[in-house]
Amino acid sequence: MSDQLLAWFKEHPDEFISGEEISRRLDISRTAVWKQINRLRSKGYEFEAVPKLGYRLVQMPTRLDEVSLLAKLKTSKLGHQLRIIARTESTQNEAAAWAQQGAEDGAVIIAEEQTMGRGRHGKSWHSPAGKGIWMSLILRPQIPLQFTPHLTLLAAVALCRAMKRVTEIELGIKWPNDILHDNKKVCGILTESSAEDERLVHVIAGFGISVNLDAHDYPDELKAIATSLKIASGKEIDRASLIAECLFQLEQLYKLYVEQGFAPIRALWEAQSITIGRSVTVGTPNGPVSGVAQGLDETGALILLGEDGCYRKIFSGDIHFTG
Repeated sequence: MSDQLLAWFKEHPDEFISGEEISRRLDISRTAVWKQINRLRSKGYEFEAVPKLGYRLVQMPTRLDEVSLLAKLKTSKLGHQLRIIARTESTQNEAAAWAQQGAEDGAVIIAEEQTMGRGRHGKSWHSPAGKGIWMSLILRPQIPLQFTPHLTLLAAVALCRAMKRVTEIELGIKWPNDILHDNKKVCGILTESSAEDERLVHVIAGFGISVNLDAHDYPDELKAIATSLKIASGKEIDRASLIAECLFQLEQLYKLYVEQGFAPIRALWEAQSITIGRSVTVGTPNGPVSGVAQGLDETGALILLGEDGCYRKIFSGDIHFTG
C-alpha cells in the first residue's frame, strides 16, 4: 500500500493530494492514510501537510552509494573495504559476521536504516532510513585487551572533531563517548570486542549520528533529550562528506595513538569534554556515585572528587549532570 501511495505522489509532483482522495482510492480510513504517510516519512520521504489541501511530496531521501563515497575518502586505509546496505537490524551484527569471515582492518559497513540499532548498556538507537549515519568499523588493533576503552574515547574525539568541521556547530563530549549539542545527544558510540586467550582479535566500533532528522522524526520519549545536526545547524548535511571526514579523523587519531599512546588522546578528549568540572552522579553496578569530574586517568576511567575529599575512579556507568 505504501508503494501504491508513493507511486501516486510521484505521478503528481508538486501537487497536493487530499486525505479524502487517498482514503477513497486506497479504500482505507483517514487514520490509515496518516499512518501510511508516517510510514513513508520514516523511510526518509518529506511531506508538506496543509489542512483542506492534503499532502504534498516535497523531498525524496538521498541514498548513499559506494562509488561516490569512496571518491570522497581521504584515508589511506579506513573505509576502502566498504559495504552499504539498505536495511538491517544492526550494523554491529553485520560487521561482527563480516569480521568472522575475514574482513580486513578498517572495513566499514553502513546501513540506510536500522530496525534494532543498539547503544550502550542494551539501549536502543533510533535509526530511521536515509536520515543518519548508522555505521560500524572493524578494527584489528595490536594492543593489549585492557586498552580497548582507549579506542572508545579516541572515537568520541574523532567524531566530535569531524562534526564540528563539517557543521561548524558547538558540540561536546559527555563521558565516555556521547556527543551533545545544547545538552541533547546527536551521536552515540558503541565498541564491542572479540578476544581469544586474552588476546584481542578485533573491535567493532559502531557509530550512530543523527544527521538530517527533523523534529517529527523523533518519538515523543526522545524529543527532549535528542537532536540532529540538521536541527542544530538549520541546514541539510551531506552525509557522504561527513562520513569521509569521520573516517579521516579516526585514522589520524588512531595513527597518533599508535605512535604516542593514550596521553595525547586523553588531552584532546578533555579539551572537548563537557563533563570535566561539573558535579555528576554515575550509576554503577554498586550503586550511584557522586562527585565533581576531574578528568581521565591513564586507563580512560573518569576521576571523581567526592564531597568527602576522596578521589574515585569510574570505569563504566550512566552519568547524569547534577550541577
